[in-house]
Amino acid sequence: MIKITPEELVRYLYNETSEQKTATIKAALQTDWNLRETFEKLQTAQQSLKGVKLSPRPQAVNKILEYASKKYEEVHSH
Repeated sequence: MIKITPEELVRYLYNETSEQKTATIKAALQTDWNLRETFEKLQTAQQSLKGVKLSPRPQAVNKILEYASKKYEEVHSH
């Protein structure tokens, strides 16, 4: 039996596996209950992440802009 890692399942979930690896994973999912269970958990996690909206805190953005401004002034003041 071929060992399929959780990382490979994630790549499969996002359609990032080769045709050969995709075929191997599909076949394994048909026969390996533990692998199927892991895959279903990953699918559930993927679905729950679709509604998440992430954005940086305003303080983080301000710190980056301050740093960039300081570096710009340093470069152009010489």
